[in-house]
Parts: sequence; C-alpha cells; structure tokens
Amino acid sequence: MRIKLTIAYDGTAYGGYQSQTNTVAVQDVLEKAIEDLFGRKIRTMGASRTDTGVHAEGNVACFDVDTRIAPGKIAFALNARLPEDIRVLESREVPADFHPRFQRTVKTYEYRIINRTFPDPLTRHFEFHYYYALDEKKMNEAAQYILGEHDFASFAASGFSSKTTVRNIYAAEVVREGDRITFRITGNGFLYNMVRILAGTLIEIGAGKYPPEKMQEILNARDRAAAGPTAVARGLVLKKIEYPDADQAKSESASPTEQTM
Repeated sequence: MRIKLTIAYDGTAYGGYQSQTNTVAVQDVLEKAIEDLFGRKIRTMGASRTDTGVHAEGNVACFDVDTRIAPGKIAFALNARLPEDIRVLESREVPADFHPRFQRTVKTYEYRIINRTFPDPLTRHFEFHYYYALDEKKMNEAAQYILGEHDFASFAASGFSSKTTVRNIYAAEVVREGDRITFRITGNGFLYNMVRILAGTLIEIGAGKYPPEKMQEILNARDRAAAGPTAVARGLVLKKIEYPDADQAKSESASPTEQTM
C-alpha cells in the first residue's frame, strides 16, 4: 500500500529536504527511521525540496510498503525513531497512483521577519531580523501586484529546472503583529528561491527603497537583476500542501454518513 506522510521539521541542521551528497537532509533521516521500522530500505517520494535552513509545518512524502501496521499508526512508530526536530504529523493510506509532486497542488508559505532593534535569541532560527523600520502597509500593497497568473522569471534564482516560469498566485498578504511581520503566500507552485526573492523585494519596498508599484515593473522585466535580494532561509516555512483533486476524490468516495460527520 502507498502511505502519505505529512511532515514538520526545523530545517536548521539540515541541507534541505531532498537527499544530496556531502550533507544530511531531512529525507535521509526520515528514510533511516522507515528502514528501522520495516527492516529494509524504502525510498520516499517528496513533495517539496525546501532549501538548507528552510522549515516546514506541512511538507508531504509518500512510500510503498507491505505491512500489517495500520496506516494511522505508522506516524507514532516513526516519531519514536526520529530526532526531536522532525515529526510526522499524519500518516494515511492513499491510492497507488498518488504522487506528492506530480499532481495539482496548492502550496502555502510564510516568510517571518522580526522588525526591531535587537533579534530574539529564542526564535533566531525561525525569523529574519531586520533593524530598520519597515512599512508593512506598503509591503502588503506591493504584494497585491503578484496576485493571479504571471511570468515570475524576475523572481527565479539561476539554475532552476522548471519548464515554465509562469505561476498562479491565489493569495498574498503582509501582516504585522507587534514587532513581527509575516509575508504569507499561496499558489499553484513556486520557482527555485521564488518566495525568498519576493520576500527580499518586499523588504526593500517596506524600507522605502522603492514604491509599492515597483513590483509591477519588476514582474514586467522578467529579469532576476530587476528584483531584490534573496532573503535568508531561516525566515521561510512551508505551511501546507493541499491536493484539490485527491481531496475531492476522497470526499466523493465517502459514504453519506461520513460526509455529514
């Protein structure tokens, strides 16, 4: 059967989610726990590769296994074998053709900023400290320019492998609570470093370097050099990944009793 895992992790100590040479990735640690549980090597399929230092509250992976362990209990068994900075939040069976990366998704990210004189030592791994004043209203105004379908070539780091730089952004906002500012964005997918480049550009707008309407000019340029810097990784968290088609199929297959519960 195919098992889908929803995974949360503190990415500080890892070279991203996906396995690679010369560094330890979240995938390596997860697959070691799976091997310990089932007694053999099992390769997982991940949804989002998240860079070094980037965190997740809702990344997704899946794998195939023949086991008598109830799907919902696998999360408990894996968490007993994982370090404290990685946790499986849910494990459940999905159709055999489900793939976390090759079907329609809706992804939500947050970029978190602490905007005050001194950083917070307790949250230093999870937010970017910015000393100078930021105008979150101008940042939010600028964020509205990226709503809808656009060519985001200006916000793609070099070396990206995507066939197209066109993406559809469903929601984008910048909000402040006290001295903390959050840039929240939801879309059908994101280019390599896209959210961090958007965050870096919004920070420059919030600092008064550019007016909010500069965002439209940057989009039109389709040139990475037109956008702001890539914001540091530690402020970024993958909040959740949704699968509209899979969720609809699950809802339609539920019994009338299950649908009303």
